[in-house]
Amino acid sequence: MSGSSSRFDLQGSVAVVLGATGTLGGAIARGLAQHGASVGVAGRNPDRGESCAARIRAEGHSAEFLRVDSSEVDQLRSARARVEDTLGACDVLVNCVGGNDARASVSEERRVSDVSLDAWRGGFALNVEAGALLPCQVFGEAMVPRGRGSIVNVASVAAHVPVSRGIAYSASKAAVLNLTRFLAREWAHSGVRVNSITPGFFLADQNRDLLQHEDGSPTDRARQILDRTPMGRLGEPDELVGAAVFLASSAASRFVTGADIRIDGGFLATSV
Repeated sequence: MSGSSSRFDLQGSVAVVLGATGTLGGAIARGLAQHGASVGVAGRNPDRGESCAARIRAEGHSAEFLRVDSSEVDQLRSARARVEDTLGACDVLVNCVGGNDARASVSEERRVSDVSLDAWRGGFALNVEAGALLPCQVFGEAMVPRGRGSIVNVASVAAHVPVSRGIAYSASKAAVLNLTRFLAREWAHSGVRVNSITPGFFLADQNRDLLQHEDGSPTDRARQILDRTPMGRLGEPDELVGAAVFLASSAASRFVTGADIRIDGGFLATSV
């Protein structure tokens, strides 16, 4: 039993979680720390980032906040250098940056033909470039020469089945899945594994108004989601931790690359 549990022991490893200032990224950062990793809590919001790092330290683990905009290569390189100086070489990178821009969505008022090219490009700039490509390039170029590392990109159920309204979000998250598989193949011989996790619908700060009324009851949109989710509920942030730890651990998943783990309560297992 102890040998099995040790496979998920990240003691001595260094992880950087980009987007850890968000609800889901913060939960993953705490989870990695609780399994022994020293964690770089990375994001743009210093108040949320410092709070997350302080909470991890209060729980007896090692963490440091890194203020970084992952759309800026220079900031990513500075964050990598700071991690190397303070915590050590990065072994695990989790990319949890992304989101949906209403301007790149369709609705009763905005048809597909009304979505501007700038809004479309903005969705790809956020979810593909800042959310996967640039961090993978910057941290990957240090992992490959060392011959080890695990990168976990956060996709979405919208990458597998287009979610109504979110045209740019769905397409860009599908691109994240494809990029993940490309990098997995490209870096496999170097000992760097690249995988993804696919969250279903989780209640987070950025979507709370969309899914929940002020009294806590579900909105019509949330009811549609719940009707299609066999488990009949939204996900809880800490339910992403197990998959992230599994993919982060070279002992637990050393022959796993190019994989996608769905954490969606069965959402993608249903059809009409």
